[in-house]
Amino acid sequence: MAYTETTTTGWGERLGNSIKGIVTGLVLIVVGTVLLWWNEGRTFKTAGAIGEAQMLAEDVADISKADPALSGKVIHATGHADTKDVLRDPIFGIETTAIRLEREVEYYQWEEESQSETRKKLGGGEETVTTYTYKQDWNSSPIDSGSFHDPRYRGVNTVLANIEDESQWAPHVTFGAYTLPDSLKHSISGAMPMTLTSVDAVAVTGTFNITPDNDSWRLYYGNVSADKLIHVSGSTVYLGREPGSPKVGDVRITFKQVPPADVSIIARVIRDTFEPYIATNGYTFIRLDMGTVSKEQMFADAKSGNNFMAWVLRLIGLLVVAAGIGAVLSPLSVLADVIPLLGDIVGAGVSLVAFLLGLAWSCIVIAVAWVRFRPIVAGCLLAAAAVLIGFLFLKGRRKTAQ
Repeated sequence: MAYTETTTTGWGERLGNSIKGIVTGLVLIVVGTVLLWWNEGRTFKTAGAIGEAQMLAEDVADISKADPALSGKVIHATGHADTKDVLRDPIFGIETTAIRLEREVEYYQWEEESQSETRKKLGGGEETVTTYTYKQDWNSSPIDSGSFHDPRYRGVNTVLANIEDESQWAPHVTFGAYTLPDSLKHSISGAMPMTLTSVDAVAVTGTFNITPDNDSWRLYYGNVSADKLIHVSGSTVYLGREPGSPKVGDVRITFKQVPPADVSIIARVIRDTFEPYIATNGYTFIRLDMGTVSKEQMFADAKSGNNFMAWVLRLIGLLVVAAGIGAVLSPLSVLADVIPLLGDIVGAGVSLVAFLLGLAWSCIVIAVAWVRFRPIVAGCLLAAAAVLIGFLFLKGRRKTAQ
């Protein structure tokens, strides 16, 4: 059964909020501008670091011995990332020889979902109707039901145990005769579900939040001993009475491991380990890819990733600037909302103008940044633009003369 709440905001209050929002809009414009400028510098300098590393990188076929002659050089090599370290989960007692051990925890909880509909009223006011619905599902963290809007659902959530997600890394991961630093070790992917056989029941029950003599325990789990609430299957440890029929408060823990694997790296050799290459512009470069990947492909992927990130940040910067301009112009649409239809028209116009101004401002910032970071490219673009404008001007004069 849905629960609804209706709130009404007067025209004066809306106008006051929109005027206060001008300050927020100005801040957003500044933040978006700084992001756009910084991103162009980051993109240019990262590309420079990649290019320098590519010119210096040497292919090394044999990594079975640490060659002193390679110390200080940038190399590309492929080999097996391996470890002999045993990782142990401190709560469940699960052990494995792997590069990484992951514990992912989920809680069965009541969730609150909301959907709002806003209607403008004659005179500039607004009426917002919010509908709240509730359902049970698995979540990555406990949900505080005390803040639910429907009084009937407040306080309905509990958890059998509070257990956090955790990732453990093997202290020593070898790459032939070399040792991988954390920056490369943490780039190794390929997590696989583990096959569990048993857990440390005593340690697990010590994490329970409720006990058999507690009313909450009897309410949710009946007269069941603590150890009967622990179920192990596949890669999952289930805390609750019936895994196939979850109740609010049940906890589901999944274990995964990253086993030893073949990897390819580009890094600077320092004795028997590696570090990032530091370019002349101060930016660094180090990379690990899964499997056997050529030097050329790794650098090509690095360049593609840098360009992709550049466009993502440009889009984010544009949207932030446009949102800021929209906030600055928002009082106009609120003023026009005295007549709802007129307010809708003005609001649509404000949104369009905000986007176009945001786009124009973003282009200006990027162009100025290019003059700073890529003067040759920027000069060529400006020259091409000047030629085009001159061509159009002369063509227009000829038509006028004719």
